[in-house]
Amino acid sequence: MEAIPSIMAQNLLSPIVLSFALGLFASLARSNLSVPEAAAKALSLYLLFAIGFKGGASVAAHGLDGSLAASLVAGVALSFVIPFVAFGLLRAMTRLSAVDAAAVAGHYGSISIVTFVSATAILASRAIDYEGYMVAVAAAMEAPAIIAALWLATRAGTGARMDRELWREVLLNGSIVLLIGAFMIGAITGERGLKEIESFIVSPFKGVLCLFLLDMGLVAGRGLRQARSVLSPGAFAFAVLMPLVGAALAMPVAAALGLSAGGTALLMVLSASASYIAVPAAMRVALPEANPSIYLTLSLGVTFPFNLALGIPIYIALAEIIGGV
Repeated sequence: MEAIPSIMAQNLLSPIVLSFALGLFASLARSNLSVPEAAAKALSLYLLFAIGFKGGASVAAHGLDGSLAASLVAGVALSFVIPFVAFGLLRAMTRLSAVDAAAVAGHYGSISIVTFVSATAILASRAIDYEGYMVAVAAAMEAPAIIAALWLATRAGTGARMDRELWREVLLNGSIVLLIGAFMIGAITGERGLKEIESFIVSPFKGVLCLFLLDMGLVAGRGLRQARSVLSPGAFAFAVLMPLVGAALAMPVAAALGLSAGGTALLMVLSASASYIAVPAAMRVALPEANPSIYLTLSLGVTFPFNLALGIPIYIALAEIIGGV
């Protein structure tokens, strides 16, 4: 376990984490530093395209096999089950209403693609390989958590609904469409396509990620300032505990799938992260009575920085131990 402090120290002093910390500090200090919305959107589009394309190219290079299908099924299952665990913890640790607890739980069954991207960057810096198809697993883990959350809300007697508008919001969410589309382009064009645009999606990747995380720090800081009055200590404790629970659930699944150390770390990261893009959009449609200040602050303001600074190093170290690296 001595690897955990060394990875943690290396990660905390990385440009990626320090960029997020700068944004968080600036926001909490009420600086006028800001990233234009259009620029933030462009950075997001770049990151999604780059990670999707590289994942598809990796799959093309190594070929498809049964492990991809098995990993997709496992990811979907984790995404559906984790909200039930999160809901139980929330009801035990907080006084949130059933509808707010269900909405929060859905965020923790889904994934944060930026946490995933950050983890891939850290794995690359440590020369740890991972299965390229983990990008497809990430995309598959968005929707099941939303379905689970709405089922939990329905049991509580709310007006939760799964209509055409919600299905469209879930299945055609821009981030998922771009991620899957870029993955398919990378899989079709393979190594040749990667070489053609390598100078665009490989070399600048970490620099763009730093700017994006600077913006994420600013957003997280604003959320923490605005939502302190509606969140209890139990809710904050949940937002730190739940990532560890999700990662623990993923560990035996990754072992059963025979994933590499890098693939194991990424499945743990996906199970430990919390959505702050796709699920909030779906909750606004399906559970308008749920309080956005609660679920956005917990997922983006607490769990995201925890995973970025402490969680990812823990998951990678454990994956290396399990994989014998």
